[in-house]
Amino acid sequence: MSALFLLAGCTTPPPAQPVPKEWSVSGSVSNQPAIPLRKLTPITNPPPRVVRTVNPVLVTTWTSLEHWAAAEKISVRRVMVSPTIAYAVMAQNNLIVLTIGSRDASYNGIQFHLGFAPEMIDDQIFVHGLDLQKNLEPLLNEPPLQFNGTNRVIVLDPGHGGMNGGTISVLDGRPEKEFTLDLARRLKPLLEAEGWKVFMTRTNDTDLALSNRVNFAESHHADCFISLHFNSSAPDKKQNGLETYCLTPTGMPSTITRDFADPWTENLPNNFFDADNIRFAVRLHKAILNATGEEDRGVRRARFIGVLRGQKRPALLIEGGYLSNPAEAAKIENPAFRQKLAEAIASALK
Repeated sequence: MSALFLLAGCTTPPPAQPVPKEWSVSGSVSNQPAIPLRKLTPITNPPPRVVRTVNPVLVTTWTSLEHWAAAEKISVRRVMVSPTIAYAVMAQNNLIVLTIGSRDASYNGIQFHLGFAPEMIDDQIFVHGLDLQKNLEPLLNEPPLQFNGTNRVIVLDPGHGGMNGGTISVLDGRPEKEFTLDLARRLKPLLEAEGWKVFMTRTNDTDLALSNRVNFAESHHADCFISLHFNSSAPDKKQNGLETYCLTPTGMPSTITRDFADPWTENLPNNFFDADNIRFAVRLHKAILNATGEEDRGVRRARFIGVLRGQKRPALLIEGGYLSNPAEAAKIENPAFRQKLAEAIASALK
């Protein structure tokens, strides 16, 4: 196994803060600046193939995208010069578009977020080694995520419950917990019709600690886990769209922090499934976008989400729209829209 190099030049992360009790309102996107060029360690040979380990050693190298693509027999071409420079990376009918100086990227037309913004060095595009391992390689080189067999088990996690109502609808004050439970109840029979054995972390209006939701998935030997939520940016009523979250890989900054500490070196149980998580997330995200026509706010990475951190299976959290936006709240309150969401998720898991 090729050795990877320990992260250099990285400041000591701030002390870890407690994980919030629930995921409920919108927060701040991480604005971690790109590593200055003087600290880059560019290499022209492609990095080792991804090797999953329980305690990974962190990667800091930056690799020429053209050299990596040539070694992987992947096509790369410049697609935009003004106002920004972008590159299209193509393999097996999959297309990733990267933009110089931006962490925003797209995969087959849907948005996702890199750990580090690509840089130009000596007229070549360089990409961080972790982005190659945790984003580009899983999406371009690995086969679609499959859950095979006749005993496939999925755990659905309707967010909030009991005294923890989550966010509230700007229209009439109805709590998020009602809509997440209804969505899970609609989704369960659809998945069962596709051969899944489905368990719900809660089946009524009861509160459940985040750790208990994780333990529930473990005790039921779940193959995958989906936490269902609806979003808020109150008092901002304009924010809208779909967001899908999976855990931030070790060594990367998160897309969003909600003002919580984001220790890059933290290695969590769910990090073992980084590659599966991103493939799982883009698959469901695209299905929901296609079915509902929601605004695409992208597949995002976060480290503080309690129901994801301890999962020992592919796991993600879906924010199915903004209850703080009047137009979107009206859709979410409509049972037909929640049925559409359920059907989209089920279709992605056929």
